[in-house]
Amino acid sequence: MLENYKKTIKSTETEDWLDLHVVRPVCYLLACLFAKLDIHPNTVTIASMFVGAGSTYFFISGSWYYSGVEGLVNNLIAIAMLIFADLLDCTDGQLARMTGKKSPLGRILDGIAGFTWFVPIYHGLIYRFYLHHDIEFGWFGIENTEQNTLIATAIVYIFGLYAGFSGTGGQQRLADYYIQVHLFFLKGEKGSELDSSLTQQEKYDQMPWKGHLIEKCFQKSYVGYTQKQEKSTPEFQNMLRKLMDKYGSIDKVPTELREEIRRKSLKIIPFNGMLTFNFRTLILIAAVLCDVPAMNFIGEAVGMGLFAMWINHKHESFCKEIAAKI
Repeated sequence: MLENYKKTIKSTETEDWLDLHVVRPVCYLLACLFAKLDIHPNTVTIASMFVGAGSTYFFISGSWYYSGVEGLVNNLIAIAMLIFADLLDCTDGQLARMTGKKSPLGRILDGIAGFTWFVPIYHGLIYRFYLHHDIEFGWFGIENTEQNTLIATAIVYIFGLYAGFSGTGGQQRLADYYIQVHLFFLKGEKGSELDSSLTQQEKYDQMPWKGHLIEKCFQKSYVGYTQKQEKSTPEFQNMLRKLMDKYGSIDKVPTELREEIRRKSLKIIPFNGMLTFNFRTLILIAAVLCDVPAMNFIGEAVGMGLFAMWINHKHESFCKEIAAKI
């Protein structure tokens, strides 16, 4: 069983402790069940979207401070649904590797799954702040009037938008890219899902609208996704171009050079993991259970934003250093 399990994960080097020892084994069991039931990986991904987005209904309720036991129970249900959505989202990849049912659409769906959870959840939390904000107003000595409530909610909404697009969107997009970059140098082109925006644009251009409407819309979204990943990593793009120009393929890059890149990347991977679901969700859970959901947005926008900038700087720095040697 252990060997079969290891075949369903991308690499032990790109998984944090919790994923490797808890999340992934559970997902492996789910993948085995779905494989027996002949459920397609894309179906699992879509199910995760509905479960994750559906948790919004339960997140809207204030927790213990405002709504007592009922609010606490609703929040615990929401947290359980979000965690289950993540388990399903992790399961789809393992199921695809287990059954060989990989598809470009599956990769695209996997990339946008998190957005379908957090867009409604964040809007729900902003609405929750509008309804329940006595704690925050008490901190700053703000009078609880309708006008002050609207102004404060507008400010929280701005933080929520920034946290959603720059935080959940940008930071997780960057974290996913660095995982694929690491796998690219660890396993080569066939062992990674490092996608080029130019290649994805060509696929979009060649895909007919007739009979492929939904897939083409998803593909267009994925083109933008990969473009943003490349835009945020100019030094890596420069290093990659130099490697391709000199060697023609990553598989032809000298082993010593690939190993050097892998070692430098490996030092960043544990920090990179803190931008993904597990750590981010801990902040969200703490904020909602303490009845201060606005703190989640501030934590993502400011704290995790600065952390993501540091990771990006470290990765770009070693790419620049290696590019100078090529």
